[in-house]
Amino acid sequence: MEIRLAGITQESIADGPGLRLVIFTQGCPHNCPGCHNPDTHDINGGYVTDVEGLYQYIEKITVRNKLLRGVTFSGGEPFLQAKPLALLAKKLRSLGLDIVAYSGFTFEQLAAMALKRKSISALLEQTELLIDGQYKAAERDLGLAFRGSRNQRLVDVQATIAVGRVVIWEDLAQKRWA
Repeated sequence: MEIRLAGITQESIADGPGLRLVIFTQGCPHNCPGCHNPDTHDINGGYVTDVEGLYQYIEKITVRNKLLRGVTFSGGEPFLQAKPLALLAKKLRSLGLDIVAYSGFTFEQLAAMALKRKSISALLEQTELLIDGQYKAAERDLGLAFRGSRNQRLVDVQATIAVGRVVIWEDLAQKRWA
């Protein structure tokens, strides 16, 4: 299965908790003014690779780097490519890696979209932490963890699915992510 990427960063501490590998997907419909990844917006930009090759690449990195905690799907808009990312996330979780995903859509919008696109639901089911909402330059705050504007939320996806309402990650940070 193919996936279109803008690039990969092997080590980041800014894109989720702990040391992370970041996959930047290509294509984004939001075009948020002030976006720090505007080169990822063109749906035909970047390059195409296959999920199995990408998985093998990440697997080799995890062998070399035992400090790697997880993988972050950024963009672009990762949920435009939910099907290949859900497949990749499931394989990565089998390696003991956790999954963080960014989206310009809110959790509620993704849940509504998932009613018609099962791949969105599949990706959410593999995701531990979702940073949701479009970047808003007027709400920019560089002091926030893992996000750029105050409207964006850190959603604990597994807890949200379990209780049927959005659970904000900060509420559980000491228990599950410390």
